[in-house]
Amino acid sequence: MRPVMSMMIALLLGPVFAAGTALAAPTGDFDWPLRPRPAIVRAFDNPEHDWLPGHRGVDLAATPEQSVLSAGDGIVVYAGTVAGKPVVSVDHPGGLRTTYEPVTASIPLGRRVNRGDPLGTVVPGHPGCPAPACLHWGLRRGREYLNPLGLLHHGPLRLKPVDPP
Repeated sequence: MRPVMSMMIALLLGPVFAAGTALAAPTGDFDWPLRPRPAIVRAFDNPEHDWLPGHRGVDLAATPEQSVLSAGDGIVVYAGTVAGKPVVSVDHPGGLRTTYEPVTASIPLGRRVNRGDPLGTVVPGHPGCPAPACLHWGLRRGREYLNPLGLLHHGPLRLKPVDPP
């Protein structure tokens, strides 16, 4: 993305996307992993270096046992436990991988899914979650963490003059 366009998007979308945040290009092929549209309770905070603390995804307010949906078309490449937390990961075209936790999987490994297909249910107990439950939604391209909110189509951008004639 050209620097001017990147700056315009950061200005228009304000707090949703912090300046300098790595974003996946929105294509309209992805949607929220929870219905109805959830509140964002913790934003993406990618550290400057891999070993530094940060938040490599977004936390979305949920309810215990709420259905988690695939954000886009892909293949379930992981449905199991990581560090004691139940996790589901889906590979999407273009080298993207979305991850959902804590989620008890209801779908087997290797299953092809479409956007909106159920993957499992949210498990309560996500550390630091101010809601009854939270879904941590992550996104990577290879080893690079990206802001999953960049997958969402936010409608057409309409630029207006700063000082109308």
